[in-house]
Amino acid sequence: MAIEVNGKTLETDDHGNLTNYLDWDEDVAKALAAAEETMGELTQEHWDVLNYLRKKYIDDNEQPMERAIVKDMGKIWGKKIGSKDLYKLFPLAPSKQGNRIAGLPFVFRKGGY
Repeated sequence: MAIEVNGKTLETDDHGNLTNYLDWDEDVAKALAAAEETMGELTQEHWDVLNYLRKKYIDDNEQPMERAIVKDMGKIWGKKIGSKDLYKLFPLAPSKQGNRIAGLPFVFRKGGY
């Protein structure tokens, strides 16, 4: 599978995740989000989560589970949040849909706790 962004063809796997995370940029994220039926326009909170997920993957070679995302995003946003807050942003699971839109590999694990 592939998507086209700004005249460039980018390969994706069977789950819609980029095969090369280095191909990602904001335009790619917007295109990946637009391909999701459950996503609207990306807000600052979406970008915060996407950038967090990319940083964890690039710096720590880690794709955090939902529990860690909730905890860390609460710190970043300076308020207590729950998983429902993240599911409002990424209805198909923050750790799966979020990783896909962040241009990261598919996460094979189940839940987030």
